[in-house]
Amino acid sequence: MRVGIVVPQGWTGEYAGLDGAEAWSRTVDVAAAAERLGFDSIWMYDHVHTTPEPTDEITFEAYTSLAFLAARTSRVRIGQLVTCAAYRNPALLAKMISTLDVATGGRMELGLGAGWKREEFEAYGYEFPPTRERLDHLEDSLEIVSRMFAGGRASHAGSTARIAGAINEPKPLQRPAPPIVVGGNGRERTWRLAARYADELNLDAMPPDELPEALSVIADRCREVGRDPATLRVSVHIWWEHLDAAPSRSGLLAAYREAGAARVMTLVRESARSTDALDAFRDDCVAAGADLQPTPGGWLAGAA
Repeated sequence: MRVGIVVPQGWTGEYAGLDGAEAWSRTVDVAAAAERLGFDSIWMYDHVHTTPEPTDEITFEAYTSLAFLAARTSRVRIGQLVTCAAYRNPALLAKMISTLDVATGGRMELGLGAGWKREEFEAYGYEFPPTRERLDHLEDSLEIVSRMFAGGRASHAGSTARIAGAINEPKPLQRPAPPIVVGGNGRERTWRLAARYADELNLDAMPPDELPEALSVIADRCREVGRDPATLRVSVHIWWEHLDAAPSRSGLLAAYREAGAARVMTLVRESARSTDALDAFRDDCVAAGADLQPTPGGWLAGAA
């Protein structure tokens, strides 16, 4: 099992009381530490207001932040946990990921989900349609980015988005494409979309004792579309509250490893204030039997 670090960005209020420059310095330091300590990847949430309630506190935007952090790192893989499909035109999103993949030497991963935080949608002027329509747009987005990562000019006429002869040059360095990570716990449509389009399905806050049964359902979703279930990695986003509340962090991580998670990602919230927090978390990961040894070529070259 590999471990990814969600870099502090302020979304959970971890930067309350700090000014922007001081907070950003911590973000950069944590990203550098994650690479130095052998973690698999760094991630940011695609949110613009704090949670659970919007407050007048720092929340750094994911893509601009990750582009900067990509230039300050050389090994860790880089992704979003996960991109809200409604926030960006899917063709432009494919172009953004392709550009970043070239710029990072092939380290990008594209996380995609339907979006859920209604107050953010409304505050920033996005329509917040019913769940079915948001999932329709996620499906169109997955189809469009998949076509644009492939060769030639891409076209697609969906119910929520379309492209007509779209050129995406340069293509991503990773072939056949940067890994696509679909995020969500929806057993019917989301997991079916992951089976059709994704390299990885990221489950949100699913407890380890529920993971084996979920893996069985996910395997069924793969077989429904004629896919070998072994080709779809399954990861879990551990919410920071659950990490902090665990009687033993190493025990919690070990439980996920034993339950079959290929990767876990989490925010070590105290890393926003403490320079030692990530080192201590690394010790927990080692005790849990996680794989923290950098593998040449990154995630795609190593075993889960």
